[in-house]
Amino acid sequence: MTKRHASLPPDAEAGVDAFIDSVDERLASDEDTCDVVQDVLVDLFGDRDAYEDWQAGGDVTPAERVRLQGYDPCNATLESEYYAEKDEERFERSKHLQWLWRQFDATPMADNVEFALRFRQMLATHLFDEVGENCRFFKGITFTYGHNITMGDNVVVHDDVHLDDRGALEIGDRVSISDSAQVLSHDHDIVDQTEVENYRTIVEDDARLTYDTMVRAGSKLGENSVVGAKAVVDGDVPAHHVAVGQPAKSVRVKPGWEDVAEPIEDRLERNKEERRIEYDLPDDLDAFDEFERDLQPPGSPTPDGR
Repeated sequence: MTKRHASLPPDAEAGVDAFIDSVDERLASDEDTCDVVQDVLVDLFGDRDAYEDWQAGGDVTPAERVRLQGYDPCNATLESEYYAEKDEERFERSKHLQWLWRQFDATPMADNVEFALRFRQMLATHLFDEVGENCRFFKGITFTYGHNITMGDNVVVHDDVHLDDRGALEIGDRVSISDSAQVLSHDHDIVDQTEVENYRTIVEDDARLTYDTMVRAGSKLGENSVVGAKAVVDGDVPAHHVAVGQPAKSVRVKPGWEDVAEPIEDRLERNKEERRIEYDLPDDLDAFDEFERDLQPPGSPTPDGR
């Protein structure tokens, strides 16, 4: 059964088109991205009068000042801002665009599906490394950076999905990612969790991730594969296979594809090491362990050999 078509009334349609086109043009211009984001958010939250009064020197409470300053992404920090290996130059712009995406989702207009899907598609063309046509991004999607995501045509990403592109995500055409799924591209060392390894994670054409699935870093979902609800994928799901469980295993081939699907006997093959992304940290990095732990096992020699 296909879905129904839905549309806005003509006046609302004209308003949506005009707004999205204006933001798109400004983001594509030489105008400072931070200024564009701030201006758009002030208007989306209906705070123009208060903002102009504050800019003119009017009195505001501490809470009002924090709110008004918060429309400027330069006055905010994101978790990924603290990651040592990030590309500083690319991150500056993607941070501003990600702030606009996240704050838009906090407005009432984010629930207007016809408007919100088109607005996020437009933002994705500026935020992602590559994005195809006719993608549908629903509410509450988060990214690490955004700029390490490539995505094909007609992709749908549902509510509250996390696309972790600390490494890189390659998502093909017609991929469906259901609510609360996580697609990851980085791992932490099992002993020292401050040690991070980044990978390319691949989701090929027509693959489908169902509700609350997790795809671990460096995995690959083959063409036309399906991952069952709440499964944890740690390896490569072959094309046309259905994988379920924790850890996920192939339990069947999709009906009609038996003659072209490769057989699989046991657990998923792991090829993550060939997808590792090496990186260098700055020489002047002030490295620290935020947990301030002693990671030496009991009985291990101290640094002086005792």
